[in-house]
Amino acid sequence: MRTLRALVAAALLCLVPAVSAHAAADFTYDFEDGTTQGWGPRGGGVSVEVTADAAHGGTSSLLTTGRTATWHGASINEPFVRGVGYTVTAYARLVSGQPSSTIALTVQRTPAGGDTTYERVAAATVTDGGWVRLSGNYLFTAESTGLQLYAESSDATGQFYLDDIVITPLGDPTREPISSDFEDGTAQDWAPRAAAVLESSTAAAHAGSRALAVSGRSASWDGPALNVLGRMAKGEKYALSVWVRLGPDTAAGKLGLSIERGSGGTPSYERVVSPKDVPAGEWVRLSGTYTLAYDVDFLSLYVESDGGTFPFYLDDFSMTYVQPKPIQTDIPALKDEVPFVMGSAFTRPDTLGVHGELLARHFNSVTPGNELKWDATEPREGEFNFADGDYLVDFAIRHGMTIRGHTLAWHSQTPDWVFQDADKELLLKRLETHVRTLVTRYKGKIKVWDVVNEVVDENQPDGLRRSKWYEIAGLDFIRTAFRVAHEADPDAKLFINDYNTEFPRKREALYALVKRLKVEGVPIDGVGHQLHLNIEQPPASSVEATIERFATLGVDQQVTELDVSIYTDFSSSYDTIPPELLVQQGHRYKELFDVFRRQAAKLSSVTVWGESDDVSWLRSWPIPRLNAPLPFDDELQAKPAYWGIVDPSRLAPLVRRLEAPAGTPKVDGKRDLEWDLLPDSPLARVGDVSAGFQARSSAKGLYLLAEVTDPTVGKDDRVTFTVDGTPYVVGRSGGPKAAVQRTATGYRVEALVGTGTDVNVTVHDSSGETVWNGKVTPVPAVKLTSAAHCAPVLDGVVDRAWSAAPEIRTGAWIQGTSGATAKVRSLWSGSTLYVLAQVADPVLSEESPNAWEQDSVEIFVDPGNGKTKGYEDDDGQYRVSFSGRVTVGGTFDAGGVKDHVQAVAKMVPGGYVVEAAIELPTIRLAEGTLLGFDVQVNDATGAARTSAVTWNDSTGRAYLDTSHWGVLRLARG
Repeated sequence: MRTLRALVAAALLCLVPAVSAHAAADFTYDFEDGTTQGWGPRGGGVSVEVTADAAHGGTSSLLTTGRTATWHGASINEPFVRGVGYTVTAYARLVSGQPSSTIALTVQRTPAGGDTTYERVAAATVTDGGWVRLSGNYLFTAESTGLQLYAESSDATGQFYLDDIVITPLGDPTREPISSDFEDGTAQDWAPRAAAVLESSTAAAHAGSRALAVSGRSASWDGPALNVLGRMAKGEKYALSVWVRLGPDTAAGKLGLSIERGSGGTPSYERVVSPKDVPAGEWVRLSGTYTLAYDVDFLSLYVESDGGTFPFYLDDFSMTYVQPKPIQTDIPALKDEVPFVMGSAFTRPDTLGVHGELLARHFNSVTPGNELKWDATEPREGEFNFADGDYLVDFAIRHGMTIRGHTLAWHSQTPDWVFQDADKELLLKRLETHVRTLVTRYKGKIKVWDVVNEVVDENQPDGLRRSKWYEIAGLDFIRTAFRVAHEADPDAKLFINDYNTEFPRKREALYALVKRLKVEGVPIDGVGHQLHLNIEQPPASSVEATIERFATLGVDQQVTELDVSIYTDFSSSYDTIPPELLVQQGHRYKELFDVFRRQAAKLSSVTVWGESDDVSWLRSWPIPRLNAPLPFDDELQAKPAYWGIVDPSRLAPLVRRLEAPAGTPKVDGKRDLEWDLLPDSPLARVGDVSAGFQARSSAKGLYLLAEVTDPTVGKDDRVTFTVDGTPYVVGRSGGPKAAVQRTATGYRVEALVGTGTDVNVTVHDSSGETVWNGKVTPVPAVKLTSAAHCAPVLDGVVDRAWSAAPEIRTGAWIQGTSGATAKVRSLWSGSTLYVLAQVADPVLSEESPNAWEQDSVEIFVDPGNGKTKGYEDDDGQYRVSFSGRVTVGGTFDAGGVKDHVQAVAKMVPGGYVVEAAIELPTIRLAEGTLLGFDVQVNDATGAARTSAVTWNDSTGRAYLDTSHWGVLRLARG
């Protein structure tokens, strides 16, 4: 063995620091030849000899005795070569009768021109009861002398055995995978961050028979950590994966994967996978990618919880280098294909390697995602940190890019000290100092600033977010931020930036604020529309309406944070994204960029929030899940979303899907109530022409409706319905089994055509055509009921007021085929909807900790009757248990609806009664108003839900999706 080692070492000494993977064989010391194989004593009086008294493998081991200091032990000279990474393993055991101690493998070396260093490679607690594995990684890059690997003990006089020492050169360690399965009974290089106890355990396993049990944690961040210094290269991407499970007696918890990096003793922390729910008894995979973007002298990855110190298990960890795919250079650059500035959000990793190449090729504007926010630039009062901001600004300048500064004042990511002990005067002083410092530093470099961010809350009477900024300083914090930014750099363009501006209520609240501030002389140059959209909602026409609305204020406009989620709700998740969703996303990008091009005179820039899917924030918000919202995929290759921007002819055809509820509307060109039960499916605008489309199914055929927006009358105006290949052409003058009526914005077409499922709707005008193409599926009629105008007493007693309201009954089973049901009535008064549910359920239970698994009534209300595949901000799911406990669902936090419900429940013979009052402040309730509406009854047996029944929605997705709810019409009397 020693001869092999000597030959390999001699070969390695001739190599330059960078060698190819697996350039050399392992160095193995098993002491089976009766010699110490190059190991000798370290320290005076120390004895190192081969013995047959104990052995891990074979018949011999290396015994160390005669120690009188902790650093005494066994050593070997120059086992490592500069620039080559190694894994080091060894087995240690104490001589019988010795007390337990820590045995460590340590490297001593003296860097050229520096002091001697001592670097821990591996360590473990060792006893005389059995062999313990020591394992770690080692790499050094500085010219050094006096290199020595040695074994030492925390017990100055302890005697110990060593055996089966293996030093494996990795070649390029940054390309070598790391894996941990804990099947050897050790922690396999994982170490606690603080007080945590780690041990290989057979109590649970994801695969095999063992996992790493983590207990004794002292904080949420305490737990298992793995040193990966030298195993990641700056600018390279790594895929990380680990399986986790909750420990004993832990009912619920969230676990995530993070990175700690350090330089010069300063630590920084980055999330790889945000803490995600880990149901009791289940293994959950945490997976993500990480790109090292800094020079570091410390690098560790670790598993942590979002709170608490509960025990958990970890198993089947892997870290693998992701070989980058070259970016495509044979496709057009995005920035060359649009009539406005094309931007991307970016961070430090996005400037490196192929990400940096992609960014420079396709974008001429960049927005630092986090590096200029308050917590990054002034974490403590007066202590400014511009390292990351300067780096990103310098990158942009080198590449000729415009820089958007994001953001000077925001309710989020602002340190607590900013508001601590602050009255209005002090808060505005702190704001002025911060704004003036940042804008002055980057004067002439950053041309556009998001001065204030997300200050509007359309649910407030005055439309303003009740942030700490507003609570202390009112509107003056906005006025001050703009004034100071303008003083610091009069040439910079100053923007107010917000999300959901494409929705009418938010749009009007922001419009009113900007108009007011402009009248006051506040130097607002522009409005930023974030546009975090999804593949379904809102329609592109809403985005266009917003741009046109703000154009009347004479301000510049920019799309500042565009992305298009493949999800329409806040809970769904795919393991693999269906290809048809990416095609749909491509057509969605096409529609949006059609709007942006039409509005280019009013829109100076469009910025996507990250250039490629792998860097998107939507991978972790609102929940950790696979998402793909951007023009380039994880490998930085062009997606359908890219082609939707650049060349829509490259997109695969979009096959849409539409349900045709049973119905028989009168074909007279008038819009019957029947059509108003559902919103129209939009046909995107082409030129000045757009349309909406609906269908109803019957034994006579398909009833079709087209609401056409076409401001000019022309001889070529027509709608062609093609059903299973048969065309039906209807001009403005009508046609067989068709009627046309002129409207304020165009014309309406109704037609009765043959039955079929393949439907094409083409609206033709001299300026072009807009098309809907897809599959139409017959479904049962949308149920309609009404609410009488009256206000009951909310006491759980069925008083006379309810007799004015018609009764409906739950009968659409979504779980089981029998169980608790309800008779339901509705009333309204002012801005309040009242709902009565009389539930037949003789056995009641709230044993389950989950509200939806208890006996309860769920009331679903969509004030706009939007029938969307997700919830909008004012859509609500209001759950009332038989004991009167209220829980509310809606968007990810139900923030717009959670305070708008009151309810009373009373048990009665054979069941219970629920009375609820739901405030609907986002619309004006009046006779004829249509609300999306449904009711669900949950029936529990013990701690489980055994049945559930609704009034209309039979999909079981009412808690995610409003599209299949029934309709409630407000009536008089």
